[in-house]
Formats: sequence, structure tokens, C-alpha cells
Amino acid sequence: MSCILHIETSTEVCSVAVSGEGQCLFSREDYKGLSHAVSLGVFVEEALSFVDGHGMPLDAVAVSCGPGSYTGLRIGVSMAKGICYGRDLKLIALPTPKVLCVPVLLRHELPDDALLCPMIDARRMEVYAAVYDKALNPVKEIAADVVDENSYLSFLEAHPVYFFGNGAVKCREKITHFNAHFIEEIVPLAKWMFPLAEKAVAVQDFKDVAYFEPFYLKEFVASKPKKLL
Repeated sequence: MSCILHIETSTEVCSVAVSGEGQCLFSREDYKGLSHAVSLGVFVEEALSFVDGHGMPLDAVAVSCGPGSYTGLRIGVSMAKGICYGRDLKLIALPTPKVLCVPVLLRHELPDDALLCPMIDARRMEVYAAVYDKALNPVKEIAADVVDENSYLSFLEAHPVYFFGNGAVKCREKITHFNAHFIEEIVPLAKWMFPLAEKAVAVQDFKDVAYFEPFYLKEFVASKPKKLL
């Protein structure tokens, strides 16, 4: 298994982890918010010291690539690129909604036909969401949605749908279908990135360090969010 450094800064939580041999070996998290520029550097330094101190050959850097906070993503991706350049490592980019799905799949018993809907908060009743099956195949690609009583109805009529992420809380009063289930306290963390990162390594899904850019929320606002019917 590859040794991978993971960086997650897409929301108010800043986290760094190291994985190897199919498990998380090192993890640091800061939930205070608005301190990514300070916390990330400290966490990365600790993580690299851990890797070097244990004589582990680092193979790649994985970064959560959004959608998410412009400032957070910029800080995280810049750090990931810098490490890749400095240590001649491969860069892996993981969509934040998929990162959110990992703890749900690992820690919750879901029916076989369940769909997962990670939601990232935006203003008013807008969220940035995707819908995946249990194998994380996209049923609905990441998009900006305005949530109302009829949102995701076509999915809810056919499947139990599990909503989570920092955008799901405000949607609970709107989405009341009997097939809607809400899971609380799910945040994207670096320690949950390794299953996705290892899959990327296996299929050689690496990004060009020089040209890669994350998915900033502003890119999804370019077109007016749609109501889902």
C-alpha cells in the first residue's frame, strides 16, 4: 500500500493525515475555523516529521478539491502543490462530497439500494450537492441546488436517501419525505480520505501539479442554482 499525506481544508475544519498499509497512521484536526493558514502548516510539519521519523517513503499527496471555501481550498491546494514540488510526489485530488461519504459508508449500516447525498452549505436555501450510490458512482453530479419541499423527489420516491454535511441541517425542515434520512456531525476530514486516495493510486489518477485548480464555490454560482423536481 502507498504512503499518502492527506490535506482537507474545504470547510471550517482543517485536518491532515498520513495513511499507509490501508489504514490511517497519523491525524491532526482543528475545528476552530478561520485558522487554516496557521494550523495547516503546523499539522503538515508534524505529519512530515512522522513520515520521515518512521522511515516511510511518501508516495503522494491527496488534497480535498471542493467545492468549498475559496480561502480554505486555496490554502490546502497551495500546500499540497508545494509538497509535491519539493519532494517530487504525485498529486491526488478528491472531490469533497466523496470525502464526506466515506465515514457514512464505514460507520453506518445502509440498505443496499441507499443513495447518499452529501451537502455543502451555501447562502440561504442553497447547497452544493451530489447523489451517489453505495459504490460512490454518481447518480447526480455535483451541482448548486435551491432546496425546497420537492427537492430530490425523483430519488426519494425510489430509494432511501441519506443527507449529511454542513448543508444538510438547514434542509431538514424542507425535505420531509419518508425516505429522507439525515445523519448529523459528518464533516470532511483528512483521515477519511485514504480509501479514495488508494483507489486513485491504483488507477494512476494523478493531477498535473502545475495546472491543477480546485472547485471553488464561486464556480458553481456562475449559473443560477436550480430547483430539483
